Amino acid sequence: MTAPNNADAGAPAAGALDQLTARHLLQLWDDQQSTYVAHRDLRFAAMIDVLRLHCPDDLTILDLACGPGAITDRVLAAFPQAAAVAVDYDPILLRVARGALERYGARAEVHDVDLTAAGWERALAGRRINAVLSSTALHWLAPEQLLRVYTTAARLLPAGGVLLNADHLRYDESAPTLRDIASRHDAQVQREAFATGALTYSAWYAEAARHPELAGLAAQRQRRFADRPPQALSPLEFHLAALRTAGFAEVGTVWQYLDDYVVFARR
Repeated sequence: MTAPNNADAGAPAAGALDQLTARHLLQLWDDQQSTYVAHRDLRFAAMIDVLRLHCPDDLTILDLACGPGAITDRVLAAFPQAAAVAVDYDPILLRVARGALERYGARAEVHDVDLTAAGWERALAGRRINAVLSSTALHWLAPEQLLRVYTTAARLLPAGGVLLNADHLRYDESAPTLRDIASRHDAQVQREAFATGALTYSAWYAEAARHPELAGLAAQRQRRFADRPPQALSPLEFHLAALRTAGFAEVGTVWQYLDDYVVFARR
């Protein structure tokens, strides 16, 4: 595992995407993700509501595994005085995020960070944050890695700070009917979306690779994730227990649609 590499954080790199192209790829990403997460915008609306009702207007967020910047883009648009530190380990998504978030200037920082590496929080450079957010991303972590990330997040947040994690938290064998309903609903949503031209996850990366600024990053991406197979999705109960173990004082959910949740934790 490599340590966080922040040398190019927030600065245009050689081969940087222009903002228009990056914004287009971010929109395609949002459309693609919405085929896998029904009512995806509602989970973001719930997260924004929690921030608006609980945090100061000039809050600073930490966006974990930010992808092309979907959460940070929404938060900075909703809170004109807010700032964000967005981190990811996928070189293609990082390049898109830097271009897509360029419109926010110094309010948005994007860092190349491996959440499985010790000391990843150094990307914050001691900055005080009010909220830690993530969406459809932390399921790539093994359970012990997720607990470490939650523990680090708890340590970074001040008293009253919040964590919001939106993700699929699958029903287990104790709820076979709900598990079947959720699975068939996912299949229906995807079938209808793909029929209207929505990209699949892999097709989005193929579209990104059409741009010369991104094509050369495919091999680096493959090397970085070669030894990181997808993990079995942990149920809601695991996340709530892990957050309590990590040191959060209050945990629960603020949104649910079938097996898709926004998990909440307050420091």
